[in-house]
Amino acid sequence: MWLKPEEILLKNALKLWVTEKGNEYFVLQRRRGYGEGGGGLTGLLVGTLDTMLDSTSKVAPFRILHQTPDSQIYWSIACGGTKEEINQHWEWLEKNLMRTLSVFDSSDDITSFVQGKIRGLIAEEGKVSGVQEDDPEKFREALLRFEKWFDLPQKEKLVTYYSCSYWRGRVPCQGWLYLSTNFLSFYSYLLGSEVKLVVSWNEIWRLEKTSNVILTESIHVLANGEDHYFSMFLHLSETFLIMEQLADYSIKRLFDKETFQEEPSLSDPLQITKRGLETNARNEQFRAFFRLPKEENLLEVYESFLWVPFSHYNTLGKICLSESYLCFASQDGSQCHVIIPMREVIGVEKPDRSSRALTVCVRGKRALRFSEVRDFDRLSNAISRRCGMTASPQHSASTEGIRRECQNLINHFEDNPEEVAMMVGQKESSKAVSNEALMTVFHPQDAENLDAKMLKEKMKEQSWNIHFSEYGRGTSMFCTKKTRDLIVRGVPEALRGELWMLFSGAVNDMAINPGYYSEIVDQSLGTSTLATDEIERDLHRSLPEHPAFQSDTGISALRRVLTAYAYRNPKIGYCQAMNILTSVLLLYAKEEEAFWLLVAICERMLPDYFNRRIIGALVDQAVFEELIRMHLTQLTEHMTDLTFFSSVSLSWFLTLFISVLPIESAVNVVDCFFYDGIKAILQLGLAVLDYNMEGLISSNDDAEAVTILSKFFDNVTNKDSPLPQTVQQNSVGNNDKASSLSKVDISDLIKEAYEKYGDMKSEEVERMRKRNKLYVIQTLEDTTKQNVLRVVSQEVKFSPSQLDNLYALFKRQHFLSCYWTMNSPVLLHHDPSLAYLEQYQLGFHQFRLLFTLLEPWSLCSGNDALFLWAFRLLDENQDGLVNFKEFCCALDILYSGTFTNKLKFLFKLHQPPVSDLPEDGVIRKSPERGKGKVDLQAYLKQWQDEILKKEESIKDLPRINQAQFIQFSKTLYNLFHGDPEEESLYRAVARVTSLLLRMEEVGRRLQEPTSPQKSTTSPTQAALEGALLDREACSTPERSSDTPSATITLEAGSIPQEVEWSFAFEQILASLLNEPVLVRFFERPVDIQARLDYAKGAQLKAKTNK
Repeated sequence: MWLKPEEILLKNALKLWVTEKGNEYFVLQRRRGYGEGGGGLTGLLVGTLDTMLDSTSKVAPFRILHQTPDSQIYWSIACGGTKEEINQHWEWLEKNLMRTLSVFDSSDDITSFVQGKIRGLIAEEGKVSGVQEDDPEKFREALLRFEKWFDLPQKEKLVTYYSCSYWRGRVPCQGWLYLSTNFLSFYSYLLGSEVKLVVSWNEIWRLEKTSNVILTESIHVLANGEDHYFSMFLHLSETFLIMEQLADYSIKRLFDKETFQEEPSLSDPLQITKRGLETNARNEQFRAFFRLPKEENLLEVYESFLWVPFSHYNTLGKICLSESYLCFASQDGSQCHVIIPMREVIGVEKPDRSSRALTVCVRGKRALRFSEVRDFDRLSNAISRRCGMTASPQHSASTEGIRRECQNLINHFEDNPEEVAMMVGQKESSKAVSNEALMTVFHPQDAENLDAKMLKEKMKEQSWNIHFSEYGRGTSMFCTKKTRDLIVRGVPEALRGELWMLFSGAVNDMAINPGYYSEIVDQSLGTSTLATDEIERDLHRSLPEHPAFQSDTGISALRRVLTAYAYRNPKIGYCQAMNILTSVLLLYAKEEEAFWLLVAICERMLPDYFNRRIIGALVDQAVFEELIRMHLTQLTEHMTDLTFFSSVSLSWFLTLFISVLPIESAVNVVDCFFYDGIKAILQLGLAVLDYNMEGLISSNDDAEAVTILSKFFDNVTNKDSPLPQTVQQNSVGNNDKASSLSKVDISDLIKEAYEKYGDMKSEEVERMRKRNKLYVIQTLEDTTKQNVLRVVSQEVKFSPSQLDNLYALFKRQHFLSCYWTMNSPVLLHHDPSLAYLEQYQLGFHQFRLLFTLLEPWSLCSGNDALFLWAFRLLDENQDGLVNFKEFCCALDILYSGTFTNKLKFLFKLHQPPVSDLPEDGVIRKSPERGKGKVDLQAYLKQWQDEILKKEESIKDLPRINQAQFIQFSKTLYNLFHGDPEEESLYRAVARVTSLLLRMEEVGRRLQEPTSPQKSTTSPTQAALEGALLDREACSTPERSSDTPSATITLEAGSIPQEVEWSFAFEQILASLLNEPVLVRFFERPVDIQARLDYAKGAQLKAKTNK
């Protein structure tokens, strides 16, 4: 165990200890009287002494000391009861510290670093043993340190913390890494030097495990253009998993606007825990491996052996139990796995307690025998409970009766089919749903006239039937290496739909949602949305050469499936390439099956592929580039820029090669995809590039390389395809030049892909996906930022760096509204179909916080009404949200505008909005994607108005009435507080106000010549001047800055009733221009960068104080 470092004088201990091994920094010693030899008389005495001492005073027989060169003082840092234990500590020191210590110049620095590291390891061991869960006091102490050191908002939830080293250049800083819901934070205090780091998860570009010459293993974080390295973790893999989960959680919540309604452990950012994140990671891995519905969670895991009848041996693996499934995956390299839905289980038996075995009986007269299950009684009860039965050896007698009863019902309904519709409540409108695969309708097999290809097809079917007889058929079929071999050879036409449903997991989705497709078809048909418009446009572009889609049968089925899916998932709606995929699915699967296959592809197998930004496809392209660098080094040496392969391979991923290969060849690729997932597409892509290596290396430019690949795809054939020529695609390249090239059979190409790159594991592909996802998303975000800045820079006078800083502040304020709640207006009303300029917007409350930090004067300070009026003034399209352009244009006026423009902004600010905001602070007028009909004419008119919009003239401004003028005057006084010329400015405004009021009085008298003259001063002027005198009396240098508006108590309601009057903007402008001190104040340059720096430092604190 690690020990708190304590000083030891080695010369006094040499008689009791023997040095076993040592190096420049550490010494491993054995106590005399232990181990080899007895140590003579000294060893005997030491052993006797240790035996006489009680357990609390005994000395461990092995220890490790830290030494510094040229010093007699050593530090004890570890001890062990056995040689194996102490050697583990020694190996850890050699692996993790030896290289690091060589970078220090001072022996004092070395000692301080080692002491800090050992103390961190001790704390880490205590925490790993259950500090957070079992010792809340320790976690509370860590939480207090976290709050004290980083001064983050109190709402921020600390998830966990770890001892580690943070590298500043070549020098490590030993300290603590704190992982919270929204931030990664590090703190170190060593030798009087404090190191503090706070990084938002949404700012991270890369998060990966790395190693180099100095650091054997570390975690690399790239954020805001800076690299951060953390090393020397006691449990690096656990730390990295939590960091990965938090980063992914932040991306989904802030960028994708997910609300995690189906995952309670992640639905509230204030309740995120380490255990919840670890559980979520396990559930995701479990569902991905076994292709299970998203509702399934891993509940229990048992290690056991499964008897494999066709191989006659027991395979070691793990039983994974969820709410509705019993799954098994081998761990001995046999690649055997099986999925048993609980609905298929008819009984559980425990025939042999000595071998801790149990047998699970499933429908179809099949049984699976598990043995050496550590807690087989608990597993048996869990299965029985989920199947609604009691486990007992006599269960078979009762189930036999149930089986007979079910068979009688089946026979009855076969004789009376009209009753089936009555039982399931089938609607008349749903009868249009096709119950046959289009291939069976448009290309029925002729059983009598069999040509050579059909005979080969029948042989394939026979091979699969033999496989079914040995391995089972349906949902509880064993999947092994032999299954993959049959897939690689090609699936028979007649079995393709069944096997696609099985391997994708769509069969389970359909089984647990009976009648769902018919209902959603009825609900979606007839709706008119942006998605349905796009679907109608692409219907006749989906495999137009196939007879099935030259008829209304195929087109109608395609329309129903795509429309139903757009209705089911409005977040995706409809994207191009979905029509191509769905048309192929309809060829081999029934309509309802095709729908569930599309669900499996879009929501499980190709996540984030079919959305506005096709993030999933871009991530897999990044993985593909990485694999090219690993496996095709000859190609990377010739073509250093691999972005060409990203652009050319996009259609490969989006359409699973269907868009580039003839249909009869492409379906073989789809076979492999449904069995192995995206790994099969990546393998095939590598094989295609490898096959064309020579041509690609000799190509002169990208156009020539594209031509080489296009010709190659044109010459890929499927010699075993039984489809007639009328169904097979005629390749565009089938000209004389193309026919001179050698043909490539798709089965050979797939086989070569598996032989060369089949050792690539799906788990490694998933890790590469996660590693590249952050970079891809941040690259897209950076592109969005550049587009926004390019548009906004044409409207404002900010420099590029200032605009960049403003965008960062604006985006961060947008995220701050989402950090600690799932009910923010930005999340609830997010519309992914909006243009990039509208992606980040602020509601009123977020606008108020940021505008307060950036306004050059205390314009709206202490006046919520002015904040609201400013917000509605900037909200040009009146959608209840302010975008970046609107925000920047307002600041540009206040920072760099002319005197007239600034005054015009203040003048318009005091003309209140027509309506108030709703309670949530947001009014949304644009329809959400896929849910409402988009008024394209309205959008075009708005666009035309913006183009033709002319600069607003001061004559176009409406007049302000007396109440608005009084508020305008009060706002002017508040602007000057704290200014060196405050008194002069005040008196200038007083003169202007008095002048305007006298002008109003003269005008009123001229309009009413016969009215009696009772007073030389109007009630309004008297009231206003009285208020101004009160303000002057209170205007002293000692007056607090938070009371400017308190000195003027005049309100519109306090003015005596009189004839209504108003002022035009020209009158106010002309009066103010006569006061040079006012003109100087408004034209005084503002230090924009200072305001930006202040806002950057105070943004989080401003959120904290609200």
